[in-house]
Amino acid sequence: MTATDLVPVLAALGDESRWRVLAALGEGDASASALAGRLPISRQAIAKHLGVLREAGLVEPVRSGREVQYRVLGAHLRDTASRLDAIGAAWDRRLAVIREIAERDEDA
Repeated sequence: MTATDLVPVLAALGDESRWRVLAALGEGDASASALAGRLPISRQAIAKHLGVLREAGLVEPVRSGREVQYRVLGAHLRDTASRLDAIGAAWDRRLAVIREIAERDEDA
């Protein structure tokens, strides 16, 4: 996963309502109607949020009879978390070098 792959994912996760939809789907597959019954969000808004989450690769639709349910794509979330961990580790290394330089200059 590249940095540009993260942009749509982070944009999708940056919205509180989409986060709630994703968290609800983490409890199990659900249709837009079922989610609207559990969340303080209209069915239409949930459908739009699901579209954004789908475009970001975080959920997928699964047909269940006449109903379309949505499922979280955990692998994509794990990839995103791994990429963010790598970015955090790189910053930790940079900051350690800066701290070392600053402490060396202090001692001089």
